[in-house]
Amino acid sequence: MTPQEIGTAIEWAAAEGWNPGVNDAACFHAADPEGFLAGLLDDELVATISVVKYGPSFAFLGLYIVKPAYRGGGYGLRLWNAGLAHLGSRTIGLDGVVAQQDNYRRSGFSLAYRNVRYQGATTTRLPEDRRVVPLSSIRFDELAAYDRSVFLADRTAFLTAWITQPQSRAVGILHDGRLAGYGVIRPARTGFKIGPLFADNGDLAEALFNDLVNSLRSDSAFCLDVPEANPAAVALAERHSMAVVFETARMYAGPAPDLPVRRLFGVTTFELG
Repeated sequence: MTPQEIGTAIEWAAAEGWNPGVNDAACFHAADPEGFLAGLLDDELVATISVVKYGPSFAFLGLYIVKPAYRGGGYGLRLWNAGLAHLGSRTIGLDGVVAQQDNYRRSGFSLAYRNVRYQGATTTRLPEDRRVVPLSSIRFDELAAYDRSVFLADRTAFLTAWITQPQSRAVGILHDGRLAGYGVIRPARTGFKIGPLFADNGDLAEALFNDLVNSLRSDSAFCLDVPEANPAAVALAERHSMAVVFETARMYAGPAPDLPVRRLFGVTTFELG
């Protein structure tokens, strides 16, 4: 896909109710310019899929959408097969809508856990923590190393774009003089989205969460995509009276990575992992 076609895929995702970020297209393209495939029929874009490679052993699949008028014609399956072929023998992750789980299982994917989207709104100002600092004050190599310890794959190009996107806020938290977590909040089609939210424990995650929410104006809507396999992350969302509005199935084809789920409090994005 061209950058413009990625933008179209994002528009289709918005039409499906997935509420993508306002600046997602440019950040996604930075992750892997060759990782977005277009299905064309007489030069018309009718299907999309993202198959982003994170090094030689891991990849993530998303943005699998067929234009409504062309569904049922086999175009999506052809693009799906092309996408899997593009990734070779890599382990592939995806966050799929629950209704498609059986289809993904038939393609060799297995359920790891659910990711649950919680939505809330700003009310009163939350407690602040002086250990929270702008992410720009942290050396990028330190940030990249922390991200690599949680995501289990290098995504330097994506991360560079993600933490500097317009209208966003990116913060880290220090513990004993080292980076112990970070988070980003960005504008979405509706409200704002927090992601990622990574931290070494629940207290640090809450301090980051509070700072990100405090950056919003009163009565702003925001959401957080929580790995259900981390009880502390679920508790964080529920403590702030957030409501469940959506869920996905985190699935893998190939050996599932050994993620430190206890440090995952918010998924970066359902499309890229």
